[in-house]
Amino acid sequence: MTAVILSGLLVTCSSAEAQQATKIHRIGYLSGSSPSTSANRREAFQQGLHELGYVEGKNIVIEWRWANGKFDRLRALAAELVRLKVDVIVTTGPQATRPTKQATSTIPIVMAQDPDPVGNRFVASLAQPGGNITGLSSLAPELSGKQLELLKETVPQLSRVAVFGTSTNPGNAQNLKEVELAAKALGVKLQYLDVLSPNDIEAAFQATSKARADAVLMLPGSVLVLRRAQLTELAVTSKLPAIYQQTEFTEAGGLMYYGTNSPDLFRRAATYVDKILKGAKPGDLAVEQPKNFELIINLKAAKQIGLTIPPNVLARADRVIK
Repeated sequence: MTAVILSGLLVTCSSAEAQQATKIHRIGYLSGSSPSTSANRREAFQQGLHELGYVEGKNIVIEWRWANGKFDRLRALAAELVRLKVDVIVTTGPQATRPTKQATSTIPIVMAQDPDPVGNRFVASLAQPGGNITGLSSLAPELSGKQLELLKETVPQLSRVAVFGTSTNPGNAQNLKEVELAAKALGVKLQYLDVLSPNDIEAAFQATSKARADAVLMLPGSVLVLRRAQLTELAVTSKLPAIYQQTEFTEAGGLMYYGTNSPDLFRRAATYVDKILKGAKPGDLAVEQPKNFELIINLKAAKQIGLTIPPNVLARADRVIK
């Protein structure tokens, strides 16, 4: 009888251990863009999870939610993920983080990238986030001035630059401030053009041409990245050198990119998910700042606008598109 009871206990314990070992965690992933627009970032996140031993369908399920550029849908999508009671939600930018923060104060949120987590009031500080949000900072504002410097090196006669931005985009004001500081030091005049919707793009290029700008600097923004093919084509047809803050632009035919290695941020976001699934509290996990930056130059675009990239700039490129 005792043997039977012991055997039963062993079976029960083994069953419980097996259930615990095969527990499937549910991860929410919220993006304002589309799967095709951010394929490299999504794949980097999946790679990061795989490197940590997570396999979709085996020990994790990822609830992918895409707004496809319709940002007014993000609030509903965030609420949907909360109703699903996911274990953690990964957000791909401030447009997705804000409605998620409003939807839950208990489910951990991991920012895959954010230009200014403290300024956006997502965390109390980078070292001690507090609350239910942590993740990675993209340092986008600090890079804007460096981008203008690179434009000046690439186009030595540069005297006037058109800056395309979206005033409603989080971090836009800080980005513009950094560009203005660099412009003052370089003796370059700026022409800011607010692109609030796709309908503003052609008018912005017309204004750029009328003002006789020598180049274009694109601040980060979802409106802009979703229309990157149109923007890069207009820059080429206008014979304007342009530098961008998102890698997707150079892949779509844009001239230059300098900034954070975005896929690396998304790969690193997986480490936060791993720590949280293992019991860490997001408020105790310091926000990580980027470690990898890259310069990408598209020589095909340079040839189309009749621009020769100076050897000293070309030598610093991490990747050259021919």
